[in-house]
Amino acid sequence: MNGFRIIVILLIISMIQACTKQKENNPMESRIKARKEVVFQVFTRLFGNTNTTNKPWGTLEENGVGKFSDFSDKALKEIKDLGVTYIWYTGVPHHDVITDYSVYGISNDDPDIVKGRAGSPYAVKDYYNVNPDLAEDPKNRLAEFKDLISRTHRTGLKVLIDIVPNHVARNYEGGSTPEGHEPFGASDDKTNEYKRDNNFYYIPSQTFKVPEWRNGYLPLGGEDHVLADGKFMEDPAKWTGNGSRMAQPDMNDWYETVKINYGVRPDGSYDFDRLPEGFEFKKYPEHYEFWSTKSVPSSWVKFKDIALYWIAKGVDGFRFDMAEMVPVEFWSYMNSHIKMSNPEAFLLAEVYNPGLYRDYIFKGKMDYLYDKVEMYDSLKHIMQGHGWTDHIPVVKKNLSDIEHHMLHFLENHDEQRIASPDFAGDAQRGKPAMVVSATISTSPTMIYFGQEVGEPGKENAGFGQPSRTSIFDYIGVPHHQRWVNDKKFDGGQLSNEEKALRNFYKTLLNFTIGSEALMGNYKDIHYYNREHTENYNHRVLSYARWSAKEKLVIVSNFDANDTYGFELKIPEDLISMWLLKDGVYLMRDQLTSNKELKLIVEDGLGKMDVKIKSLESFIFKLELD
Repeated sequence: MNGFRIIVILLIISMIQACTKQKENNPMESRIKARKEVVFQVFTRLFGNTNTTNKPWGTLEENGVGKFSDFSDKALKEIKDLGVTYIWYTGVPHHDVITDYSVYGISNDDPDIVKGRAGSPYAVKDYYNVNPDLAEDPKNRLAEFKDLISRTHRTGLKVLIDIVPNHVARNYEGGSTPEGHEPFGASDDKTNEYKRDNNFYYIPSQTFKVPEWRNGYLPLGGEDHVLADGKFMEDPAKWTGNGSRMAQPDMNDWYETVKINYGVRPDGSYDFDRLPEGFEFKKYPEHYEFWSTKSVPSSWVKFKDIALYWIAKGVDGFRFDMAEMVPVEFWSYMNSHIKMSNPEAFLLAEVYNPGLYRDYIFKGKMDYLYDKVEMYDSLKHIMQGHGWTDHIPVVKKNLSDIEHHMLHFLENHDEQRIASPDFAGDAQRGKPAMVVSATISTSPTMIYFGQEVGEPGKENAGFGQPSRTSIFDYIGVPHHQRWVNDKKFDGGQLSNEEKALRNFYKTLLNFTIGSEALMGNYKDIHYYNREHTENYNHRVLSYARWSAKEKLVIVSNFDANDTYGFELKIPEDLISMWLLKDGVYLMRDQLTSNKELKLIVEDGLGKMDVKIKSLESFIFKLELD
């Protein structure tokens, strides 16, 4: 008998050790945060601009520009109170602008290689300084940004900024590069198309030519400018940011940028060490140790130094632009260095190829990727009245192993505004999608400034087309400006509908960051109800989220016209997991203060009589004694 007990004990110990080993080898383990995070993306130069002129191609003086100082204690508190934990200040690094700052020792930028008048935030000219447009005193612009970081932290928010690893401005200078470091391209051998430690790719014996403009487009809308002469001196020409190897890129290429060389030869082969098999299961200190003994391309070191420079300034993380255009090994190197400096750094990447998601998360040590191609695109289709909610549980299941790492959003600077006619034409249509986006998984949620007041993006700013709020020109953002209310930041000019929409976002987001269940378990009940519930259809979606202490049933109606009434079923297996006995339970909606329903459990099956209006959502919480 004693021998049997010893065998059982040894078997249990073996099972515990196996489980422990499995957890150690699980790349998801310990990377899931204890609560939801909410990122508020703000286009920094637009946030505090109260000028309503909005002249196409207008100058800074004509159309106005926001400043770092506009993010006052009051403004930041209002952002935090919206239910935000991180603020992503978009457009901070010093990029090309047309405004003349030469009196401050800043060289003028050529309109022939600048998109818009205010310039693309993704054509960075100096990674060790910030956009002079954003400062009250451009000569003290870096100090003003450091003050903003401090104010943001005092408010209880954390700070994200952009790093654009794939490309830099065609006229990159790096004028603020610290002593002991070199700007990109400073030591390049320009006689070769490729060398491992060149920062750029070259087109030897060819001089750069400005694109041939078509369809009536002209830089600055055709306005006379001393530098707008159809020429820009670059000899030899460099590859363009999107990979074009033409000395004269097309006007639809990323002609304002040049591609960074990461040790990828022109034939696509790699000129650096590869990660060993199984390294996706290693944690970032082991990735850091791996690279500490390796020689890496110059561009790797330069971007690592840039990231650590900003971490030292107090930045809490980064949004990495077009990360999939850069080898995953670089991200292993870069992100392990960042995490060694700040283990809590928030690392978010723009990756659109689902086949690469797991490599960039596990090998590249990214915390989060955009969930555009799966969740966003599916929700957009449904919001537009085309898609069926039946697809959402499928998307959820397909990404279940990495769901925590897939950041959800409905708007950002690249995407159309929900209220734009080209998207949904009505900000109200975003409400059920926002509930689903924010509650269906453990992933972080992101909103874009103005989304919470129904900004439609209708302005003709100059470069580009309406439906997206311009990131290239000086412009005012009308709905958002009504919330700014002459920098009182109190929503004093909002319409009643806009106030109600903002209150909806505020209620939802604050619930998500405090909900234990939303970091816990998930079960689809949509398909069960599609099969067993009368009047329940493909315009409605339902699922359950729960933890030991909190049980939720979430129901959303995407139909913009119809109200539905049905007896929502809670399947027997879920009732069993919740340990509910037959009886009557109270379910209280967390989005409203007065909506309560009875959950009747009979013979192990739960039933709730639900009447849900068009574009309405409920987050029913089980009230336990």
